Amino acid sequence: MKFQSHSRNRINTTDLLYLPALLFVSVFIFYPFIRGLYVSFTNWNGYSQTFRFIGLENYRTMISDPDVGRTIKNTCIYGLGSTFFQTLLGLSLAIFLEKQTRVNSFLRTLVYLPVIISPLIIGYIWYFFFRYSGGAMNDIVGLFGGEPVDWFANGPRAVWIITGINAYQFVGGVSMIIFLAGLQSIQREYYEAAVIDGAKESQKLVHITLPLLAPAFTSSITFNVIGGMKLFDVIVATTAGGARICISVSLDNDVCSVFLFPKRRLCCCTWQCDVVAYRFNHHSLVAILQIQGG
Repeated sequence: MKFQSHSRNRINTTDLLYLPALLFVSVFIFYPFIRGLYVSFTNWNGYSQTFRFIGLENYRTMISDPDVGRTIKNTCIYGLGSTFFQTLLGLSLAIFLEKQTRVNSFLRTLVYLPVIISPLIIGYIWYFFFRYSGGAMNDIVGLFGGEPVDWFANGPRAVWIITGINAYQFVGGVSMIIFLAGLQSIQREYYEAAVIDGAKESQKLVHITLPLLAPAFTSSITFNVIGGMKLFDVIVATTAGGARICISVSLDNDVCSVFLFPKRRLCCCTWQCDVVAYRFNHHSLVAILQIQGG
């Protein structure tokens, strides 16, 4: 009886250890979620101290907004597209770099490095790579006699570029690491038995490696989908939330470019934009204005 009483007290004491984690999750996850759900039924503008309950009006406005469908579509492309590329490339890199050699260790580090850099910095790096004026891509196009391309002015093309940037950053730090851990957990006896049976490399991959990597696939896809669905930093850095519209103009006999950055939506058909003009030969800022256009 004393042993049972001591065991019961120990179990009760162990249960108390969950309280700090439960308190943390309640304060920073459960409460903000419930509070946000309540606010969605009000007319709160984000900073006013007074607001009132308006029912489903916000949801009706959201459903009737034509931009919502495009937003959901682009989000799915970011999430599922980057997941596909990260999973495929991560598995390929893991198989290629599985052996413990000095060269492979260096290459693993090289592939892993982008994940430790801020996504915002990665976005700016790739923006300058694809920028209209002086970008590396347009310099390459110019070497072959082509005209400069405004890579981010085309919506579908910009979406896939951003998807590729996200996949580039996290393929080594998420997918490759997970698949490497999965490959190293597979017992070598399976491959030795397959060699004795005369199995080819492709057969070992299909019948041994891939089935035993099922848990790794689950983890990799889950992390990549979550990361892709909440992608924000790269989008802001490369497109400022919308297509960068570039217009070449002439100012005092100097060629300039005017970039229109969609800033915020004012109503159903009006946008507020920042117009930034750069003088190429002096690399100086000419003007920063705000305009409203339908």
